[in-house]
Amino acid sequence: MADVVLKLGDITFQRNEIPEAMPFGGEQALVVHRLVGGAKVVDAMGAFEGPIEWSGWFEGEGALSRALALDVLRTSGAPVVLQWSELSFAVVVRDFRPVFQRFYKIPYRITCEVVENLTLSTTGNGDLSIDDLINGDIASAGGLVSDIGDSTLSNIMETLNTAIKGVSSFANAAQSTLNSVLQPIAALRNQTQTLIAQVNNTLINVTTLGGILPNNPIAQQVQKLSSQIVAAQQLPVLVQLDRVVGRAQLNVGSIYASAKQVTVAGGNLMDIAAKEWGDAMAWTGLAKANPQLGADPQLTGVNTVTIPPSKDDVGGLLNS
Repeated sequence: MADVVLKLGDITFQRNEIPEAMPFGGEQALVVHRLVGGAKVVDAMGAFEGPIEWSGWFEGEGALSRALALDVLRTSGAPVVLQWSELSFAVVVRDFRPVFQRFYKIPYRITCEVVENLTLSTTGNGDLSIDDLINGDIASAGGLVSDIGDSTLSNIMETLNTAIKGVSSFANAAQSTLNSVLQPIAALRNQTQTLIAQVNNTLINVTTLGGILPNNPIAQQVQKLSSQIVAAQQLPVLVQLDRVVGRAQLNVGSIYASAKQVTVAGGNLMDIAAKEWGDAMAWTGLAKANPQLGADPQLTGVNTVTIPPSKDDVGGLLNS
C-alpha cells in the first residue's frame, strides 16, 4: 500500500511502516433461537467494529524515536483518528509491540480498538455531509447545555456558535478556521468533564440518603438531599453532552487528517483541481483551504497546497 497515506493521530506512517493490507469491518451481534423442526429466529443486536491490526518496520536513524512516539499513544489511552484512503475511525491503541533489533531496525505490531467508525458510508448517515454531521451534533449539544443550565457551559456554547457561523463549509475550511472551532469545542468538553466529576463526587460522598444523620439540622439535611437529586438528574445529560461534543471534536479534527498536500512549482489551482477531482471549477475549494495563496488561482514559485477531502461545488465563484 505504498500509494496510501496512513495516519494515526498526528503520526504519518512511511515506506515499510505501512503494511501491505489493512483489515476493517466487524460483526453483527446475533441472538439465535433454535426452534423445534430446525427453524430459527435470529435477533440482530447491533453492529460492532472489530479491532484493526497491522504490522510494519521502523527503519533508519529515527526508528527508535518513531516507535517511542507511537508508544505514547498506547500509554495515553486517549482516542485518536486512524485514517487511510477513504476510511476513518476513532480508535484507542490497545496493544503496541515494537521489537528492538537495531537502533535503525525495529519491527512492530499494533492493535487498535475502534471506538467509532467515522467513515461516511453509502447508507444511513452516509447521506449526510460532514457539515451536516458536525452542525447536527453542535445543535444537539446546544439543547443539552440549555437543559443543564450551567452559566460557564452556556458562555462557551455561545462562543462555539459564533465560531461555527464563520464556517461556510467544514470540508473546505482552512486549518486556522477549523482551529477556531476546535478551541471552544475542547473548552466545552473540558467543562463538561469537570461537571461530571463534581456530580459524581456529590453522589459518591453520601453515607446515608440525603445525608440524614441524627442531630443534623433539618435545613442541612434538606440541602444535601436536594443536591443529590439535582446531581442524579444532571449526570446522564452531562454524559450525553460529553459524547456528542466528543464526536463533533473527532469529526472536525479528522477533516485534515484525511487531507493530503502536494508541492508544486508554478502552475495554477484550476489544473490541480482538474487533476484531483476532474473539475477545474473546484479550484475555489483549494483557495479556501489555502489562505496563504491569497485567493489567486495562479501560483508563482514553489508552493505546498493542501487538498481538502472533498471538492467545492460553487461553480468556480470564490465568494459564493
